[in-house]
Amino acid sequence: MWQKEVYSGKTWYLAFGRVHYFPVLRLGGTGMFRGVSGVNIDSKGRMVVPVRYRDALQKNHPSVVLTIDTEEKCLLLYPMATWEEIEKKLAELPAFNPGVRRIQRLLVGHATETEIDSHGRILLPPLLREYAGIERHVTLVGQGKKFELWDEAHWQARRQLWLAEESVTATLPEEVTKLSL
Repeated sequence: MWQKEVYSGKTWYLAFGRVHYFPVLRLGGTGMFRGVSGVNIDSKGRMVVPVRYRDALQKNHPSVVLTIDTEEKCLLLYPMATWEEIEKKLAELPAFNPGVRRIQRLLVGHATETEIDSHGRILLPPLLREYAGIERHVTLVGQGKKFELWDEAHWQARRQLWLAEESVTATLPEEVTKLSL
């Protein structure tokens, strides 16, 4: 029987009295989430996280955080460490600014801590599923340090709209227009 132990960022496996070291898979070597995956929701509102993302989502903490996107009808899924950084930055913003209060209320107010269970599932709370219109099929979209969770039909509609748009270079921030892709 293998027993997993983690020491200083390295994963060691203990078996038959011997220690075995296997390097931990890092997403693209950078810990960034990328790509699009289709996932089904079961009758209890649980989503199975694709295997290739589980370790990175749970790095240093077994919990993840789900919240709403304030600009689109989708959910945001963060590893706990990333969410804690965001929450700290949000708390440091001026509380008397109405725009700041709106974002704090929506992001932090809807933030729900949940764990990935032993079968790799995350429970999507009914209130959050309702907000994003998520029913049976979810599209998981990697966005660097987080995932967006979209109802499959809504994702397809928005994706088609974005693909059909003319170039929006004139409205992009200067930092983005300087990128060489």
